[in-house]
Amino acid sequence: MPIAILGGGISGLTLAWYLQRAGLDYDLFDAAPHPGGTIRSEQHGPYLIETGPNSLQLSDELRDLLEGLGLTSQIQDAAAVSQNRYVLRQGRYQKLPASPPSLLTSSFFSLKARFSFLRELTRPALPPDPQETLAHFFRRRFGAEVVEYALNPFISGIYAGDPEQLLLHKTFPQLAALEQQHGSVVRGLMKSKSAAGGRRRIFTLREGLQTLTDTLARKLRRAHFGQAATILRRRPDDGLWELETTAGPAPRLYHQVVLTLPTYAAAPLLQDQFPAEAAALAQVYYPPMAAVYTAYQRADVQHPLDGFGALHPKAEQPYAAGSIWTSSIFPNRVPSGQVLFTTFVGGSQYEAQARQPEAEQKAAVHHELSRLYGVAAGAEPVWQYRYYWERAIPQFDARIVPAHAAADALAQQGLHVTANWRAGVGVPDCVRHARNLATTLAAG
Repeated sequence: MPIAILGGGISGLTLAWYLQRAGLDYDLFDAAPHPGGTIRSEQHGPYLIETGPNSLQLSDELRDLLEGLGLTSQIQDAAAVSQNRYVLRQGRYQKLPASPPSLLTSSFFSLKARFSFLRELTRPALPPDPQETLAHFFRRRFGAEVVEYALNPFISGIYAGDPEQLLLHKTFPQLAALEQQHGSVVRGLMKSKSAAGGRRRIFTLREGLQTLTDTLARKLRRAHFGQAATILRRRPDDGLWELETTAGPAPRLYHQVVLTLPTYAAAPLLQDQFPAEAAALAQVYYPPMAAVYTAYQRADVQHPLDGFGALHPKAEQPYAAGSIWTSSIFPNRVPSGQVLFTTFVGGSQYEAQARQPEAEQKAAVHHELSRLYGVAAGAEPVWQYRYYWERAIPQFDARIVPAHAAADALAQQGLHVTANWRAGVGVPDCVRHARNLATTLAAG
């Protein structure tokens, strides 16, 4: 009997690809007319931008997928300067230390904070606490300054989240494991980085990351786009699943179903037969977020832009969560003689900014960029564009716990989940989870 896959983002496409390679029958349905979910590459005249993930870390699973799809020749590594990361502190950008040893010699942190890194090596591990937040964990291990000027901007800029709310064991379970295994997070990180051979490669694809999802979709034999699932029903007599879509009843019955949808899209399909699980999924929080793309003439910007980008701690009272220096990472994506910023506005700590009118956001971003990067007086953007998500990244706070429990319960009914709210929000996490699920389903 075939398997139904509901959702055509990276998780659903990856799952279908590996099921197909294993010889399993499936149907994939997605509401959108095009594949890829949030992975979208857009060409605006001479500017190539990403309206989803801007770059990826090359994990083993992602490398295997690219090899299987024949896309390794399309890999474009980030420029060498992307190893530098900046954080706003006392009104100016300062380079963030890149390794545990450099934390002790860099002037980014105060002497007190640097001493706290040394003391972390001897602080005893506490018993695991499933309710501990990221902020609480880092505060007790490293002190308040690290939370304020390292953890907060990272979580806000990368996860659109609030470290005071996100749970350690859901967001970064590996850090909790390091404390338990090594007695020290710093010691554990140094050992794990040494074993892994350092930082993973950051890359994109030459024509945009959408090349990945477009290629996956083209290779699938049973993918149906522009068909949203409307009714999902399990028959009581034989346990098979019936499915209806906006194009009518699905062509056949299904032995198992896999949800690769965001929780707010999956919950209505579960409401009739699984109301408790539907309610749990409906509570997951996705904050709003906007990305504002701003190009200037290079001669008008004083800052050297010698890095991946810069993040903004909430303590600095910024307008935006931070910016990626797109033209520094991938110079071929903008015209020669220009620079391009991808600035993120919103997230759980800045909801009011996210929902401002587009014109106000663009003006506010230009004002902040001008002040922080030394844009010449009177210089205006050469080009500006905004992309908005009403629901951006799922938050792994207390509301994710019952959703994960619901997913585990549904799996016992032959209704599985592989999506960023279950696997982890990164594309490599989603690829790994989907591939593992395909292996499980193929094994029967």
